[in-house]
Amino acid sequence: MHEPQERLVETRPDDDVILSVRDLAVHFPLGGGLLGRGRRLLRAVDGVDLTLKRGECLGLVGESGSGKSTVALSILGLLTPTRGRIVLDGQVVTNRPSGDRKALARIVQIVFQDPYASLNPRQTVRRTLEDPLRVHGVTAKSEIEDRVAAMLRHVGLRPEQADRYPHEFSGGQRQRIGIARALILNPRIVICDEPVSALDVSIRAQIINLLLELKETLGLSYIMISHDLGVVEHMSDKVAVMYLGRIVENGHWREIFERPAHPYTQALIAAIPDPLRHAPLATTGGDLPNPLNPPNGCAFSPRCRYAEAVCRSEPGPALEARVDGHSVRCWRSEEIAGQAALALPEGQPL
Repeated sequence: MHEPQERLVETRPDDDVILSVRDLAVHFPLGGGLLGRGRRLLRAVDGVDLTLKRGECLGLVGESGSGKSTVALSILGLLTPTRGRIVLDGQVVTNRPSGDRKALARIVQIVFQDPYASLNPRQTVRRTLEDPLRVHGVTAKSEIEDRVAAMLRHVGLRPEQADRYPHEFSGGQRQRIGIARALILNPRIVICDEPVSALDVSIRAQIINLLLELKETLGLSYIMISHDLGVVEHMSDKVAVMYLGRIVENGHWREIFERPAHPYTQALIAAIPDPLRHAPLATTGGDLPNPLNPPNGCAFSPRCRYAEAVCRSEPGPALEARVDGHSVRCWRSEEIAGQAALALPEGQPL
């Protein structure tokens, strides 16, 4: 028997939208003495809006420390947001009762970056895949065996490999096991957190192609978290670029790669080797500013070659989508986008 599913708070669904994130903020208070005096606030995520449609892949990109994984953990219910609203498949999941965690796990799952560290070395593959099913009420032995065997075939492994341990597999095979574990509960959304960055270059294309095949076969929606825009370009329908806890640019992948309008997006794209580029795009130096002491004005201004007085005194403009769905948080976005177009061979993406 299957245990009854927990009820999440329901809202009026948009049939096309499976995930909606509005004004998401995650702040961590640090330090402080008696009664919290002198406490500082780390704004890991500060006012993020995201929309994911059914069957779509949203690329969430940015340097380490930009807030990508914090957004993911909030969507998974593993971090409690400071403010904001998250709606998954028509159900509001922010401020939900703790008992709803299992119900949420049947909607959204995650594939981790390191396939070895994320697997229990003392459990066989069979045990790794069976445990989630049992926790969620699947008790019939024949059903468990059938679902485990089918999932292993889905990810390109053989059912007879189920009795092996993680150390008996290669890195690419271990990531296939991680993908199988994420999919065994038939979720509708999968968050891929740097799923190929720990793999050999020769294996990355295989895992990317597997994820794309599973997306079509199983009708999945993805959030692809990465700092590598080469991976994001290959997989994503839309791209959102994060910097210091905020979205600075988002839109359809073609708009982002053919006409990037934020200098930070250009710097990320410039890191992709491309001998066809006519001229160098904007590059950036230095590291992310201290999030406990962010710079005045635009947070990117200390690293931006386009920065002028207004950039250092005023935050970027509100992130409002234009007719083409492309939105940018930058005072000089039109000028910067025009210069990016000149760096390209005609008709070629970045």
